[in-house]
Amino acid sequence: MLATDDEWDGILLTSPEEVKEGHIPATEDTVEIAVERAIQASRGLDSAVQLVFGIDPGPRPGIAWLADGIVVGSAQLEQIEFVADHITGLASAVKHQRMCVKVGDGAPLLRDRIINQLILRGIETLQVNEYKTSSGSRMKTHLHAATRIALMGGNRIYSVRELNPTDGDLKEIQRQSRIQSSGNLTISTDLARRVACGELSLEEAIRIA
Repeated sequence: MLATDDEWDGILLTSPEEVKEGHIPATEDTVEIAVERAIQASRGLDSAVQLVFGIDPGPRPGIAWLADGIVVGSAQLEQIEFVADHITGLASAVKHQRMCVKVGDGAPLLRDRIINQLILRGIETLQVNEYKTSSGSRMKTHLHAATRIALMGGNRIYSVRELNPTDGDLKEIQRQSRIQSSGNLTISTDLARRVACGELSLEEAIRIA
């Protein structure tokens, strides 16, 4: 429930400059995380022993998060570049003693880019066998898979991984460049590799080409 101080007891989102005790600061860039903090506070969830995040990797990765084994939320992101930011933001909504992130082993290139983000943040990261995790309705397949991944055991990852896009990965990015440029150009293999490794966005590669 969102309310002003003069209306009723509730949870107030406010600017960082105006924040008071019991308020949740929010900016245009952080409003999604602030809303999540408000939701968890309204449920009385303000602390946990362990937070566990599950990620179903892909161009639009699914994320689910558990507090002491109970599913408290899920989301599907539009891109993978900010997965680590999203997770650390969500984790800030609940005081916790331990946290880990479990990443499904599908979509190897995107999986490894996500794993590298997490490792570089110092986040405990595990890789989980995705076999039979993708059941459920078609529209929510990634969210169901992410939840199952969060509930499964996995192997701890300790170091960043070398990114090696396949010829198929590069050709798919080049195909997407043709679509986004309305058929006007196809980016080079070198630019496609930089996009695949997260060094450039596809839009930036098209501008450079």
